[in-house]
Amino acid sequence: MKTSLLVLFFATALLYASVGFGGGSTYTALLVLSGAPFAIIPIISLACNITVVSANSVQYMRAGLVSFAKVWPFLFLSVPLAWVGGRIAIPETVFIGMLAVSLLFAGICLLMKRGPTRENPKAHSVGVSAFIGGGLGFVSGMVGIGGGIFLAPILHHIGWGRGKQISALCSLFILVNSISGLTGQLMKLGDAQHLQILQPYWLLLPMVFIGGLIGNKLSLKVFSENTIRKMTALLILFVAIRLLWKFYNLTLS
Repeated sequence: MKTSLLVLFFATALLYASVGFGGGSTYTALLVLSGAPFAIIPIISLACNITVVSANSVQYMRAGLVSFAKVWPFLFLSVPLAWVGGRIAIPETVFIGMLAVSLLFAGICLLMKRGPTRENPKAHSVGVSAFIGGGLGFVSGMVGIGGGIFLAPILHHIGWGRGKQISALCSLFILVNSISGLTGQLMKLGDAQHLQILQPYWLLLPMVFIGGLIGNKLSLKVFSENTIRKMTALLILFVAIRLLWKFYNLTLS
C-alpha cells in the first residue's frame, strides 16, 4: 500500500471529522482510484468510519451536544435497515451514479442556505425522524457509507438544530449505521480469501483515528456554526464531482 494513500486517509478523516462525518464516501473514492478490489471497499470504508466517529461521538457527548431523546428516532429504523442494505449487492456503476447525484443535490441545497441553522421545534417529529433515518440507513448500508453526508443537509434544511448539534447527531448516526452496515457487508462477502486481502490496509485505521481526533477538536473549539455548514457543503460537492467523473468514465468503458 502506498504512503500517499495513508496521507490522504489521514487528511480525509481530519476534514470530515471537523464537520461531524466519518469520511466514508471519500474513502470509497480513494480506494476505487487506488485500484483496491471492489468487494472489500465498503468494508474498509465502514471500518474507517467506525474508527473516526466512535471517538468523535464520545467527545460530542462530553460536550453535551447529544440528546438521546432527540436522537433515538433516527436510529430506530436505520440500524436494521442499514444491515439489510449491507446485504444487497449492486453493480459498481449503479452505486457510483446514485451516490454522485444524491450528494450533488445535497451539497447544492446546503450551500444555498444562508445564515446559521435555526432550530425548528416541528422538525423533531418522531415519525419524520424515523422515516428519514430508516431510508438513509438502508441506502448507506447498501453503498457502504455511514449516511451522515446525506443526513446533515436534510437536518440543516428542516431546522433540526444548531450546526454543532447536527454534527453531533450525524457522528452518532454514522457510528451505529456503519457498525450495522459492516455486519451486513461481512456476511455478504462470506469468503476467507477476500478477508485476507484486507490485511495490507490495516494501517489506514490508526491514520484515520489520529486525523479524526484532530478534526473533532477543530469542530468543538475553532469553527463557527456557519463555517461548519459551508465546509460540509463544499466537502459534499467535492466528493460528488469526483464520483460523477468516475461514473462518466465507467459508462464509456
